Formats: sequence, C-alpha cells, structure tokens
Amino acid sequence: MAKKAYGKKYGFQTRAVHTGNDVDSETGAIKRPITMANSYELPYDPSDMNWSSADKSIYTRNGGNNQKYLQEKLASLEGGEDCVVLASGVAALSGLFFSLLKSGDHVIFSSVTYIAVYRLFNELLNNKFNIETSIIDTTDPENIKKVLKSNTRLIHIETPGNPTLMVSDIKKIADVAHANNVLLSVDNTFASPFNQRPIELGADFVIESLTKYINGHGDALGGAIIGKKSYLDTVRAQAQINLGGVISPFNAWLIMRGAVTLPLRMRQHNENAQKVAEYLESLSCVRFVAYPGLKSHKGHIIARAQMAPGFGGVLSFGLNADHDTHNKFISQLKVITSAVSLGHDESLIVFLGENDERQYLYPEEFHKGFFRFSVGIEDTEDIIDDLRQALTKVKLLNADI
Repeated sequence: MAKKAYGKKYGFQTRAVHTGNDVDSETGAIKRPITMANSYELPYDPSDMNWSSADKSIYTRNGGNNQKYLQEKLASLEGGEDCVVLASGVAALSGLFFSLLKSGDHVIFSSVTYIAVYRLFNELLNNKFNIETSIIDTTDPENIKKVLKSNTRLIHIETPGNPTLMVSDIKKIADVAHANNVLLSVDNTFASPFNQRPIELGADFVIESLTKYINGHGDALGGAIIGKKSYLDTVRAQAQINLGGVISPFNAWLIMRGAVTLPLRMRQHNENAQKVAEYLESLSCVRFVAYPGLKSHKGHIIARAQMAPGFGGVLSFGLNADHDTHNKFISQLKVITSAVSLGHDESLIVFLGENDERQYLYPEEFHKGFFRFSVGIEDTEDIIDDLRQALTKVKLLNADI
C-alpha cells in the first residue's frame, strides 16, 4: 500500500489529523505503533556504514520511527521544508544555536524571551564560546538596524514574548535580516502554528516547545526546529546525534497523538483567553492586563495582522495589591492550578515576583509582581467564576460583583 501524502491542498485540521500517520504495514493498525527499540538490525555487511547517519534506522539516537512521523506532521503544519524534533524546547533552542553559531559570531535577540534563551545568550554562549550578543527591544525593527554588525549571524525573536506578551513584527524583521544576509529564528511557542506560521512570514527557522500547545496534555516533553533541510541536516547531526538531544519514542508518540487535536484545542484557548482578558481588564482591582487580543495592547495591530485566527491562550496581569496578597489570591483558586508551564488542557497560573533576573527588561507595570496565566480549555464561565471568587476572598472584589 502506497503511503498517503497530505500536502498544502489540504486544510490545517486535516493535516493535523493525517500527516505522519498511516496504516501499519505489519499489523494493519490505522495508527502508528510506538517503536520502543533502541537498536535496529544491521545489513549483511555493515563495515562501510556511516554510523552517524540519520537516514537509516541504526540506533534510536540517530532517529527513531516515531520521531520521524512527528517531524513530518510538524513540517507540514508550520509550512516548512524539514523538521528536527529533540528532547525538549530548550534542547531545540540550544541545538539550533550550537549548530548555527561559531566563535566570533554576533547574535541579536529579543529583550523578552524564555529564561533559558536569556541565559544562553547572556551568559553561556558568550562566556564559553566567545559569541557576541545584543539584547534589544525587537518590537521596533529600527532597534535591530542600530545594532547590526558585519559579523551578525542570527536574529532570534520570540513573539508573543514570554512572559510580557510583547509582539514583534516577523515580516519586517525578516526583511531587515535578509537584506543584511542574516538568519532569523522565531520562537512560536505562545502562538502555536495554528495561530501563527513564521516561515510563511519570512522566518528561516521556527522553534516550538512541543511540551506546550502542540502536545497539549501536560504529559510529555519535546521541542522542534522547522526550516530548510540544508540547515537542519547540520542540526540533526550535531544536536541530535553527536550531542544526544534525541526525543524518546514514547514522548514522540504522545506528542503525535496530542497534535491531532491542536486546532480544536487552540480555538478554545483563543476564545477563553480573550474573554478572560476582557473580564480582568474591566476590574479596578487589576493593575494591568497584557494580552495581544486586547485593543489596549501595544502590539495589537501587528498581532492582528500576523496571528490568525486568534491570539493564543497566555496572558499576564497584576493586581492592585501587595506581594503577599498576590500569593493569597492564588491559594484561593479552585479550578486554576498554580504551576509552571503552559498550553495544557487545564488552566495554569504562576506568580512572578519582583526579583526576576530579567525584571530590568520588562515594562514598568511588571515591576511590582505579576501573574503569567495560561488559560485552559475549561468552560469559560468556570474560569471567570474562579477568578471572581478568589478576588472576593482576598477582599479585592465585592461579593455582589
């Protein structure tokens, strides 16, 4: 039976269901099985084999079947030529940077990024490998032009940014990058490919923490890099095979399963987060709300142009209250769970206090402590009611509101 192919003529939801999946040739199962073996049978004479090849099944560190099926699906959903899936989102980020960069290169990166990226660029890569870095506000592409150098190799942005939800214009930044022979990578984790596809806007690479929305169930770790095969062959050889950042077959299978419902879940995340953001913005006890779907958000117009059909499920907000009241508020929540991570089926919230090492890079309103809130797919009314009852119990809201 010939393998079925699902190209761009099919819609996003159809590709999410079918791409990478096929009938198992041995059993006839209509779902790919988990291949848990860590080693594969060799040919009659293996003496001339390339033991570091990812093209043939040799050893699971070189690439397993479940990883390959997932890579096919993600490349299709992101609109990319190829994909490398690794053990975590941070493995994907560090794997791309390690593979692309060399001593003496210069990197420009967003002032608001995931903490591991901040540490990689602000400490590890420059201290250990003599890679020069410039941290700037990429919400204004003109800032990038000011720090470009002859040795600039990469611009890395995160949009929406974690945790302030800053929005950068992918297309404009891609134009600046390519006019100066520089590569552009975009961390798309907060948006997911359902809402935003950076490659279609000119990015060279997209990075996804598969742990978040693409898996969606809070039970697996993984990360992906999507881009041109010529670059990703290098990433695969270095980050996966030589550094050992490969994903486990079970995690790849779990994420493959989760990705099928990505479109359905993202519609609910988008809808819930929009309504929750509007509710919080209406309250006088709320100091600020940062969500790209709000007209009050500085990046709303850009987000509306490059994010469709929605703005994702993460928002940040602060209360008109002291440090301890923020913690008391969380302790009163019943539906919403206090935990790190995001993109789960359940709503997650974390209080980020005044001592974050990146605090100096955040807008002023974030300096008094704030919440990062990953709005789940529960009933919208239950999420809002949970916020309301907790605010009431800490005496920030009247009981009759």
